[in-house]
Amino acid sequence: MIKNALRIVTITLFILISCSGHVFSFDLDMTVEDDIRKNYNSSKLVNDTNTDDLEELPELPQNLKNTSNVKVTNTAKTPQAVIINQPKGNTKISKGTSFYVVNTDKISDWQTKGTSVKFKTTSPVYKKKYSIPASTVFYGEIVDSHQPQISCNGGLVVIRIKSMLYKGQNIPVNAYVTRANDKIIFLNNIKGERTYLKTVWKKGNWGRNLFNRMLTLTVSLGRDGSTFILSPFPIVYGTICLGANTIISPFTAFVQKGKHVSINAGSNFRIKLSDDVFID
Repeated sequence: MIKNALRIVTITLFILISCSGHVFSFDLDMTVEDDIRKNYNSSKLVNDTNTDDLEELPELPQNLKNTSNVKVTNTAKTPQAVIINQPKGNTKISKGTSFYVVNTDKISDWQTKGTSVKFKTTSPVYKKKYSIPASTVFYGEIVDSHQPQISCNGGLVVIRIKSMLYKGQNIPVNAYVTRANDKIIFLNNIKGERTYLKTVWKKGNWGRNLFNRMLTLTVSLGRDGSTFILSPFPIVYGTICLGANTIISPFTAFVQKGKHVSINAGSNFRIKLSDDVFID
């Protein structure tokens, strides 16, 4: 019975809905979709876009433009070739080689810096690959000089040998003096005699001489009985003067000057090469 009642109700509702004047329907407008499908072209998507609606973007910096043409290069610096000046000659005279020479002109501490000096070899030099004849000329220059100074300091002359005349060619050399006027030279300094000790002894001569005279007088007074009582006074006076003179003489000698450098022409020198020399 219940099933029959449900069927009657369902049929009745269907008849009422069918007979009503209002019809509900849904219409789908497919025309828009059809137009899109006909005109859609993915390759022209950007061109079909209305660019006026886009916000204008700032221009790229100049250094970022055309990045596709940028070439990648190695930024590491390539070492530059070092150009070495090759020696003109093929034969080497090794540094340390010595030459015995004489000066052709007088040398003294009165000569100022920059004064030229000249030497000549006294004997030939024979080696396996070369020979230096006698009377080969070496040219030098005074690079420093001063006259005697206080504290009994002697004069000074410093000579640097700069060139050698060999087979008509003036060849640059670098040499220094190791012996001057038959005396060994240290550090290329030709020094006048330092006379401090001699001067101190010389300044003390007055006190020693006075003491000797007072001693002689004391002995003379002591021999005579009438003057024996006076004999101690001269020796005491001489002793006081000798002591004072001994104390003062180092100070008085300090303000004195040493001796000059003065080497006559034709004196013996020895020069030594500081660097290698190349000759033909």
